[in-house]
Amino acid sequence: MENSYLNMELLRFTTAGSVDDGKSTLIGRLLYDSKSIFEDQLDLVETSSKRRGLDHTDLALLTDGLRDEREQGITIDVAYRYFATPKRKFIIADTPGHIQYTRNMVTGASTANLALILIDARNGIVEQTCRHSFIASLLQIPHIIVCVNKMDLVNYEEEAFEKVRSQFEDFAAKLDVKDIRFVPISALNGDNVVNKSDNMPWYQGSTLLYTLENIHIASDYNHIDCRFPVQTVIRPKNNEYHDFRGYAGRVAGGVLKKGDEVVALPSGFSSKISGIHTMDGEVEEAFAPMSVTITLEDDIDLGRGDMIVRPNNRPEVSQEIDAMLCWFNQKGPQPKAKFTLMHTSNDVKAMIKNIYYKLDINTLHRIENVSEVGMNDIVRVTLRTTKPLLKDVYRTNRFTGSLILIDEMTNETVAAGMII
Repeated sequence: MENSYLNMELLRFTTAGSVDDGKSTLIGRLLYDSKSIFEDQLDLVETSSKRRGLDHTDLALLTDGLRDEREQGITIDVAYRYFATPKRKFIIADTPGHIQYTRNMVTGASTANLALILIDARNGIVEQTCRHSFIASLLQIPHIIVCVNKMDLVNYEEEAFEKVRSQFEDFAAKLDVKDIRFVPISALNGDNVVNKSDNMPWYQGSTLLYTLENIHIASDYNHIDCRFPVQTVIRPKNNEYHDFRGYAGRVAGGVLKKGDEVVALPSGFSSKISGIHTMDGEVEEAFAPMSVTITLEDDIDLGRGDMIVRPNNRPEVSQEIDAMLCWFNQKGPQPKAKFTLMHTSNDVKAMIKNIYYKLDINTLHRIENVSEVGMNDIVRVTLRTTKPLLKDVYRTNRFTGSLILIDEMTNETVAAGMII
C-alpha cells in the first residue's frame, strides 16, 4: 500500500482569478469535502470565522496560512497546499488575484500541469481573467479548467453559465491552449466541486474533483527529446561501492533506457548507459519528471550543468538567448547590468543585450520602443551569456526552455524567462 501511494501520479495545479472570485474558498472546499484536512485545522478556522462574526465556517481561511492574510481576508503570497485522494496526489499553488502580484502567479504556475481559472458568474470575464489566462498560455500550461463560480448568486441558471463560457471561448481563441474545460460551481455551497450538484440538473459534465483526478497528464511531458541535466556526481568512496560513479539529476525529456547510446554535452564524449538507479533500486528506463542516478560504461568527465542527450537529438548550443521575461523586481534592468542566469542545473553570467517590446497583457498588443521596464512587465529580450547554454524552445520543453535571472549585487531573483 505504502509503495503504491508513493507511486501515485502527481498533478500540480495553480489557481487564478480576480480578487474575491472565491479561489481560497474553492480550495478550502476541495480540502474539506475530500476529507484532506485535520480536525485542529478545522477548529482554528471555526474559531477565526466566529471571531470575524460569521455565522458559517469560512473555508477560505483554510488556505490563508499567513496571519496577515487571515486578518485581511486576502491571499498575499503563493501558498502551496498538498492533498491526496485514492486516485492521485495534488499540489496546489494558490496565487493572489491582485494585479500587483502577477509575478507570484508566474512563480506558482511555472511547474503546473493545469490552471484553474475562476470567474464570477455575475461579472463574467474581467481584466484579471485575461491576464491570468494569457500567463497560463505563455507558460504553456497544457490544461485549463474554467470554474464559473457563485452560480448560487445567479439562481443556478444555465444561461448565466453559457454566457461566461462563450465570452471565454471568444477570448481564448487568441491563446495557445489545447485543452479548456468549463465547470459551473458554487465553492461556498460545494456544488460540483467534489459532489455533484442537484441544483444544476442541466449540467451533464463531471465535478471539478473528478476532472482533476482523471485528466490525462502523462503525455504533457516531452517524451521525444532526451535531456538529462546533471545535478551532481555521486562517488560514495566506500568499499562496497568503491568504483561507483553515478550522475544524479532529473530527467527533463525523452526516455532513457539501459544500453542506450548517449552523448555528454558540452564535451561531446559518447558512451552507453550501464544502469539507471532510483531510491527503490535499479530500473530499466527513466522519463520526465523522474529523479534518477545514471551510470555510464565509460569513465568520462561530466559535472554539474552538463547534459546527457542522444547522439542524433541535441539541444541548441548558443550564447545568444531570445526569451520572454516576466520582470519581478521593483527596479527595472539597468544598462550593462550583470546577472547570474540559472538554466537547468547550470549557472552562467549574462547581460540583457536588447529589449524589443513589452506586452500589454490585457490587449496582447506589443508596445515597441521600451524606455523602462517595471515590476510584472512581460518583455521580449535577447540575453548574452558568458558561456553557451544547452537550450530548447520553451514550447517544446518547459524544463530546458526556462531560465531565471539573479541580480549579482543583491542576489535577488529579478526575472523568469521562457526561451523562444
